[in-house]
Amino acid sequence: MFATLHPAVVHFPIALLLLGSVCALLYLFGPRRAELLVLTWVPLFLGWLATGAAILTGLLAQSGLPPDPPYRAVLNQHIGSGMALAVVYAVLLYRAYLQRARAASRRTHRKASRAPGPPELLDDPRARLWVTLLLAAGMLLVIASGWNGGQLVYEWGVNVR
Repeated sequence: MFATLHPAVVHFPIALLLLGSVCALLYLFGPRRAELLVLTWVPLFLGWLATGAAILTGLLAQSGLPPDPPYRAVLNQHIGSGMALAVVYAVLLYRAYLQRARAASRRTHRKASRAPGPPELLDDPRARLWVTLLLAAGMLLVIASGWNGGQLVYEWGVNVR
C-alpha cells in the first residue's frame, strides 16, 4: 500500500517547496510585493508538512524492499536528501515564526517603548544572506531527492508493479 502512496505524495512537497522558495527569492531580489510573502510562507509551510508525509510513506514503502539491494547507495542518498530538506525548511520556517513572534510581542509593548520591532524575516537585511543560502540549499535538496527517486523508479524499477 505505501509503495503506491509514496509516489502520489511526493509531488506536493516538490511543487510547494520550489514555489515558496522561488517566490521568496523574487521578494528578496525583486519587487517587495505583499503577494510574494503569501506565496512564500503558505506554500513553504504546506510543502514542509507534505515533506513529512512523503518521508513517512517513503520509509514505510522501503520496508518491503530486500535488505541489501544493489541500489542501496541511491536509496540512502534519496532518504538523506529528503531528511536534510525537511531540516533546512524547518529551520527557515522556525526562524520566520520567531521573527513574527518577536514582532507581535513588541507591538503589544510598543506603548511602553517606541523602539521599532524586528521586520519580517525577508525584510531583515541581516538575514538576507543566510536566508538566500537556505533557500538555495533547500531547492538543491529537492532536486537531488527527486533525481534519486527518479533513478530508483526508472533505472532500478523499485516498487514498480
